[in-house]
Amino acid sequence: MRTRVTDMFGIELPIFAFSHCRDVVAAVSRAGGMGVLGALYFTPEELEMELKWIDDHVDGKPYGVDVVMPASYEGADFAPEELVSRLQGMIPEGHRQFVEDLLAGHGVPQLSEDADPGKVLLGWTDATARPQVEVALRHPIALLANALGPPPADVVELAHAKGVKVAALASTPRHAVKQVEVGVDVVVAQGTEAGGHTGEISTMVLIPQVVDAVDVPVLAAGGIGGGRQMAAGMALGAEGVWTGSIWLTVEEADTPELAKSRILAATSRDTVRSRSWTGKPARLLRNEWTDAWEAANSPGTLPMPLQFMLVSDALRRIGRSDAAELATFPAGQIIGTMNQVKSARDVVFEMVEEYIEAVGRLGGITES
Repeated sequence: MRTRVTDMFGIELPIFAFSHCRDVVAAVSRAGGMGVLGALYFTPEELEMELKWIDDHVDGKPYGVDVVMPASYEGADFAPEELVSRLQGMIPEGHRQFVEDLLAGHGVPQLSEDADPGKVLLGWTDATARPQVEVALRHPIALLANALGPPPADVVELAHAKGVKVAALASTPRHAVKQVEVGVDVVVAQGTEAGGHTGEISTMVLIPQVVDAVDVPVLAAGGIGGGRQMAAGMALGAEGVWTGSIWLTVEEADTPELAKSRILAATSRDTVRSRSWTGKPARLLRNEWTDAWEAANSPGTLPMPLQFMLVSDALRRIGRSDAAELATFPAGQIIGTMNQVKSARDVVFEMVEEYIEAVGRLGGITES
């Protein structure tokens, strides 16, 4: 397969795989696509170790790193050394009590006194994402992607100076244009079907609008889990696909077993766009956690990054308890077709085979 993105990155297949798991990233790159490691959950030190491992296991194939540098968030003008403390002071006590009452109602215990302090902020801000960018650019990455809006222009320039291409996710044509204006090389047009942060426009409608709005290669994202969706995205003008949720249940994934079993059993109706995770709309697996934040007694969610700071310890407590009804995580609507555990390599090859069959079927219709 050959498109502008395969030529741009020297890859065999225009299949990009976003994952927080290094094993998945390396496996997809080795299979001919491009794995992209989500840096959000790693400290700079942890990210250094993850990327060093990928360097050693990717067989020289290209891979990328995805960071989160939102264009707007609470505390953007705070000094880095006081960022966490000032943001913590902005969280209302009523919201903290709501979370405590929710967990108590489901019998979720407190963390032990010797539990690690956790990560309350992650890379949700410019100040916390820049160190991740610095680490990423010390490695032979081929792509730096930004998951929330256009990356800062100076970051784009820095990446380009290192010979690294830049991608950014867009949920509207207007967002795509802004990204190209700051120098982004590839636009990921992500429809509302996608897991994690996502907009309101469906993939089928969004892709041709973005393709018409920009002159750089576009990747189709949102609800892409098989070759038929890939063929549809390419037919709409995309030059590759950006995938995420389908890697949650592959053999290499480090997805917790409880989460993996719930995904395998879920239908496409079992997800919902909710602000209960980060403060910005993100598609999550729907359950009593997401429902609670929409209930009449909810105080409402807080803006990014306050919401995650509010719930980060709660999510850790839920993860260490038996309260499966509260365990939520990002997942797209494609989970309705994910009912088997396969290797990442098999997922890639099956996608290509299905793509070829779909294109051949269309060709047959045209010929007749």
